[in-house]
Amino acid sequence: MHRKLSICGLFLFAFAASGQVASHAPTVFKQAPAPALTTSAAKPVARVNGAVLTDADLVREEYAIFPYARQHNGIPKDLAPQIREGALKMIIFEELVYQEALRRKMTVPTAKLQRAEAEFRKTFSSPDEFNAFMQSEFHGSQQLLDQKIRRSLLIDELLKTEVEDKSIVTPAEVRAFYDQHPGNFQHPESFTFQSISVLPPANATGEQLKEGRTRAENALRQAKATKTAEEFGLLAEKISDDDYRVMMGQHKPEPVDQLPPPVAKTLAAMKAGDVSDLIQVEQAYTILRLDQHAPAGMAKFEDVKAQLEKQMEQSKKNQVRVALDKQLRQNAKVEEQ
Repeated sequence: MHRKLSICGLFLFAFAASGQVASHAPTVFKQAPAPALTTSAAKPVARVNGAVLTDADLVREEYAIFPYARQHNGIPKDLAPQIREGALKMIIFEELVYQEALRRKMTVPTAKLQRAEAEFRKTFSSPDEFNAFMQSEFHGSQQLLDQKIRRSLLIDELLKTEVEDKSIVTPAEVRAFYDQHPGNFQHPESFTFQSISVLPPANATGEQLKEGRTRAENALRQAKATKTAEEFGLLAEKISDDDYRVMMGQHKPEPVDQLPPPVAKTLAAMKAGDVSDLIQVEQAYTILRLDQHAPAGMAKFEDVKAQLEKQMEQSKKNQVRVALDKQLRQNAKVEEQ
């Protein structure tokens, strides 16, 4: 059990815009970002067949969707409307699923409930932290905690039956998709490489440009002395001026037509593991290390099978989940505040 929601934040935005229900695994409890939201002062944001969902529930979901909120001192303003819309849809969907599980008279075995609580307790660093949580969220009530855990397990079980088990993709379906959509697996000629760059300051003086050239030549001597991608990457972290330094100078596969002509020409003449000479583009200097040159072509089925299966299952899961949400809403009374 986890206190935080497992969800792809980027998918949420498509969900919020389309009205689809984003895929996630319910949790026992989503820890609130602000103690004030755990008090009785929480305000209703929606009612689902009379059940009240509060702004405390909503904010927990928002922070679960955007886990970097604490570092940003809250949800960024430009993302807030989308995240709120997605979070509201999510908590309403969860409540609908929970009520459907109750309607079906689904139950949770005592042993399963106990195991879930034991796992939940392990997410706290100490008994004192757990006890503080119990007081702030449940006024120390074990019964309320059990209800929260049982609710989560029932949601999990119903979603497994109605979504997970209905979203399995067979090997034959994966192969058929590959055969019927060859254009999806064509890739252009590309290069995977590392870089070290020496960039002059804006409005550089003649003296600064001269210093830049000296720095570049010194960087080249050091780069030529490296023997491995790791050594080159560590050097890039230390001396490169471009943003790729934080990734050890590593560039993802770059299509040839998206590279500056001098860079593409240099890479085309290199072998894997080669380190280039200085490449000057205007007043900047770059040194490259070639990792891989991939000619244009079509990816082999064996190379894409696992990822394709995962993507197809996720797509099917989203479709099944949307259908379930629509079905549950048909006879439900949902009121957003």
